[in-house]
Amino acid sequence: MPLTDEQLAQIEAQRAETQPTRRAVSSALEDVLYKAIPVLDHGFVRVVDYMGDDAAVVQAARVSYGRGTRQVSQDAGLINYLMRHRHSTPFEMCEIKYHIKLPIFVARQWIRHRTANVNEYSARYSILDKEFYIPAPEHLSAQSSSNRQGRGDVLEGEEAARVMDLLREDSERAYAHYEDMLNEGADGEPLDAGRSGLARELARMNLSLNFYTQWYWKTDLHNLMHFLSLRADSHAQYEIRVFADAMIDTMRAWVPLTAAAFEEYRLGGANLSARGLDAVKRMLKGEAVDQKSSGMSAREWRELAAILDV
Repeated sequence: MPLTDEQLAQIEAQRAETQPTRRAVSSALEDVLYKAIPVLDHGFVRVVDYMGDDAAVVQAARVSYGRGTRQVSQDAGLINYLMRHRHSTPFEMCEIKYHIKLPIFVARQWIRHRTANVNEYSARYSILDKEFYIPAPEHLSAQSSSNRQGRGDVLEGEEAARVMDLLREDSERAYAHYEDMLNEGADGEPLDAGRSGLARELARMNLSLNFYTQWYWKTDLHNLMHFLSLRADSHAQYEIRVFADAMIDTMRAWVPLTAAAFEEYRLGGANLSARGLDAVKRMLKGEAVDQKSSGMSAREWRELAAILDV
């Protein structure tokens, strides 16, 4: 379900308000501020506030006054240096706050990152909307036979249709029972005046993990990159990875020099163990190195081979 007309009107009203400021402003991020970036079938990501920019990172690293007179290339060089050598504190000087709508099971993965300030929509006080996540057919996969946390081949034909029907039927039934237990309309009045509704905090327990929740999530740039390095990784679950991808887009608009360094050294880079580095050095010298002679486990050897594309 797309955003309602009322929600869109509220967003446009927010975007219409402007204030004079002496604070650092990212013009590219201002262009998308408050806008809802669609994710999955009913979810979204939107930036609602931020503090600092690339210059704030540079300023903190140099402990200088003002924005400085150095060239962009010099600032980029310093940010690249900080990223390469994992000097994290200058990146902590920038903060960003998101409003995110996501399936509950994704939120339970997400909340494991304990380095943000979070305030979630409360189903104790409010009624959840009838919105639940149903995977697109191309993301309806079987369990991987080699990875307990991974997906295997995409389900097809009757098997796929059966699973899709079960997901929809279970979600529809759960919400119908939720409404029945609440016995409460949108206006707060009982649907059946002859009986009392169950407390909202109890009625919610029957809903499944694919129903949507919302929260405000505020973090600093260093911890945002830590989150994205794990959740934008190709091995991350698809349903959280698409949120991370949308957030990377906002990061590119907000702090383009930092985003470029992050994608170069963190997302596009690789970490090697001492044995892995030694194996690479030996290969470069022309030695024939295999898993046994490397001293690495079979799994780590496969991971190294994947990194080196050999």
